[in-house]
Amino acid sequence: MSEHAQDHAHPAPHEHIPVEPKGFIRKYIFSIDHKWIGKQYLVTSLFFLIVGGGLAMLMRWQLAYPGSTVPVIGGLLKNSWICGPEGAVSPEGFNQLVTMHGSIMIFLVIIPILVGAFGNFLIPLHVGARDVAFPILNAVSYWLYFPAGLIFLASFFVGDGGAGSGWTAYPPLSDLNNSAPGMHYGQVFWLFGVFLVGFSSILGGMNFMTTIIKLRAPGMTWTRMPLVTWAQFVTALFQLLATPVLASAMMLLMMDKLFGCSFFIPRDLAIADAPTGRSGNGHPLLWQHIFWFYSHPAVYILILPGMGLASDLLACFSRKPIFGYKVMVVSMTGIMGLGFIVWGHHMFQSGMDPRLGTAFMMSTMLIALPSGVKCFNWIATLWQGSIRFTVPMLHALSFLSMFIIGGLSGLWMAATPVDIFIHDTYYVVAHFHYVVFGGTLFAVFGGLVFWFPKMYGRMMNNALGYIHWTLTFITFNLVFFPMHILGEAGAMRRVSTHTIYEFLQPIQWMNVMISHAAFILGFSQLIFVFNLFWSMYRGKKAEGNPWQSATLEWTGPSPLPYHNFDKVPVVHRGPYEYSTGVGDKDWISQDEPASAGGGHGGH
Repeated sequence: MSEHAQDHAHPAPHEHIPVEPKGFIRKYIFSIDHKWIGKQYLVTSLFFLIVGGGLAMLMRWQLAYPGSTVPVIGGLLKNSWICGPEGAVSPEGFNQLVTMHGSIMIFLVIIPILVGAFGNFLIPLHVGARDVAFPILNAVSYWLYFPAGLIFLASFFVGDGGAGSGWTAYPPLSDLNNSAPGMHYGQVFWLFGVFLVGFSSILGGMNFMTTIIKLRAPGMTWTRMPLVTWAQFVTALFQLLATPVLASAMMLLMMDKLFGCSFFIPRDLAIADAPTGRSGNGHPLLWQHIFWFYSHPAVYILILPGMGLASDLLACFSRKPIFGYKVMVVSMTGIMGLGFIVWGHHMFQSGMDPRLGTAFMMSTMLIALPSGVKCFNWIATLWQGSIRFTVPMLHALSFLSMFIIGGLSGLWMAATPVDIFIHDTYYVVAHFHYVVFGGTLFAVFGGLVFWFPKMYGRMMNNALGYIHWTLTFITFNLVFFPMHILGEAGAMRRVSTHTIYEFLQPIQWMNVMISHAAFILGFSQLIFVFNLFWSMYRGKKAEGNPWQSATLEWTGPSPLPYHNFDKVPVVHRGPYEYSTGVGDKDWISQDEPASAGGGHGGH
């Protein structure tokens, strides 16, 4: 196909310009504008980030100083769901902290901010559309997510507190009503909240896929889409294929708890559950298979959009095209395909046939290949680039380095003999946080600083940005790298007091050091939150393209108008045309005609 034919391969969208609604409620509360909905997701997920981080601080106090009164708030929480009579974290309260911290961070923070905030804001802009395919459905997806978060928080105040069976909610602990007295209602609230978040995720995935497939601007071929949009497309596939499986598991467990069914109650526990009048005839491992069939693909929902964000930042601030664009796209789709056949590595301890365990081990090791390809391509993009060490770039480089560490430890745990030794230890906690915090949240911070001018028309404060990055990078590694050592020493996760084990007492100082670093890490995020909200109103006014980026969203003013583009753009080139050597600037926007020189039609 000729370059001219490629530019007009997709039919032009309708040129009707939507009119911005007038009233406060229609404009700011029940908005159908994808940009405002993205901001709603952003602010809501940041609120839950503070809540989830606060729960982590309580956990770390207990681990550092077991049985001691929590400073400041211990007196306020006496005899509550979390603390005992002395204001110290109780064992039951610790279980609830572990459950709700993990659940809030995964279901209410990471996925919503990556997919809900960045997906909503960027996808229509990157493909040259005026809005998503289904604007009203888009608003519905947010208004399922927000009440789900409130239901999560409400679980703390029913019965004796929130769910306490871990964010994985393994039966029979999460199923038998009398196995954890008073926690029945909190667990039901948790299940219903996760179900609503999953339903919101399904609607969002369907919307984003339709938008990318059907609403691309003329000339926006598949090989001209930014990698962040490719990542959102693959993530939407994950959402549509995997999330219904989780929803079915939630429904089955709710039927167990509310209607006396026994999908996950084995026969030999029927006597233990006699007070409910139930007769067990199910299997707890059924839950693990269903749950992890969703939840391991969910790990890639947590990281793939971050990979896309980092790709755009690394290309922009190294002033080079992404190395191996098509290979990067293939590696994303490879991660998706392999992601559905590795769930059993979470169950090496379940007594599965060793031959089946070997198959899951090999497939898990194989999935490291596309991730390794991406890391190689990112490093090759940086090689001999004209690197600008801006705040977004520092976060992107942190993403790359932390993701490599997390990926290497994940490959180590993929080996069945090793995993059996370190299963459910702090080694797993370290690995997961290097990927999801060290990877995802660094990409999120970088992306927020980068696209903040386009969202609000102002720049975030640079000095506060550098302070936040420095404190976060240093304290993050002080918190999570020593956890590898704790895990190898035998420290089990989800245990509130390690000092009861004589062999762990000599390294209790490490728990103290980790907790102190965690407190600094937690409070450092308040610097970012302050910078974000202060800059919305007091930040320096931004130019239209302050970062000299080549993608479509930077061709309009900052912030963009309600209808995005005065005229739907026609795309002539790829998204990463940097250092072309043509003209007096080192980038060419996607909508500049090929006659401007120096470009190529795609990748």
